[in-house]
Amino acid sequence: MLASLLAFAGAASAAQAPPTDPEKIIIDTDIGTDVDDAFAIALALQSPEIQVLGISTTSGDTRARARILDRMLGESGHSDIPVAIGAPTTLPFNLPPIGRQARFGEKSIRPGASYPCAVDFILGQIRQSPGEVTLVAIGPLTNVGQLIADHPDALRQLKRVVMMGGAFAPADLGGLGAASRPTPEYNILGDIPAAQALFRSGVPIVVMPLDSTAQLKLDEVKRDQLLSRGTPLTDALGILYLMSSRVTPVLYDAMAVAYVVDPGLCPTQPMHIVVDDQGVTRSGPGPANAQVCLQSDPEKFFHFFMARFR
Repeated sequence: MLASLLAFAGAASAAQAPPTDPEKIIIDTDIGTDVDDAFAIALALQSPEIQVLGISTTSGDTRARARILDRMLGESGHSDIPVAIGAPTTLPFNLPPIGRQARFGEKSIRPGASYPCAVDFILGQIRQSPGEVTLVAIGPLTNVGQLIADHPDALRQLKRVVMMGGAFAPADLGGLGAASRPTPEYNILGDIPAAQALFRSGVPIVVMPLDSTAQLKLDEVKRDQLLSRGTPLTDALGILYLMSSRVTPVLYDAMAVAYVVDPGLCPTQPMHIVVDDQGVTRSGPGPANAQVCLQSDPEKFFHFFMARFR
């Protein structure tokens, strides 16, 4: 009898426990180049475990990227989420400044909108909630590099950076063929000095490289299930998908958001990471400066991802 009463009391206490506060995140994105950024942002919007404080744009034509976000957020009922704009950049090695998805933003519901500076916005959120903000970096790290250069102490008040970037082994490049050796990954290559500065910064970093993300292919069956849902958000994803250059999108960036919600989707290990001057990420001797996920389970990931859009 006593054991039954204790069990009942424990169950009642658990039922009355207050819900965990959602994790505060800022997403720093180059939406408009590949379509995986849009799917990552949609996942964040569909995850009650996350509070999106704002979304900042980075790399190339950052204003055009902000307009894409404006329309996507507005049409899906999330116009209360601030959009901040990074400094426009000229990308190295003829990397594209933005793709055809820019046309989606030309019909933004706020065509004349002005946007705060990305670095100022991120800085303000860090100072408002020191130690509580996770920066989810799913594009070249230009805004992060500027924050490190101008406000290094503030950067260390981040809870952590969760990023998609890098490659540590020859990888399936998600429809672009197989690499024969470790290769520079796009987000690192887009601003190599910023990536080097981040891994020297001392801020906690979690890395989702190509090793654990290049297998996350949204095949035809899953695309049909997702994009036929007929919600404003999935309709926006459908248009952006049609405007992209990928027949089969690879959801590299979505794993960074998924990890924030459920770290078990991409188990990590400590590593000391160095970015060389060609943009290749290497593991070397020294104290760990990042947690890195080198392997994920695509079936488990898509079970999680697809369920968020039911």
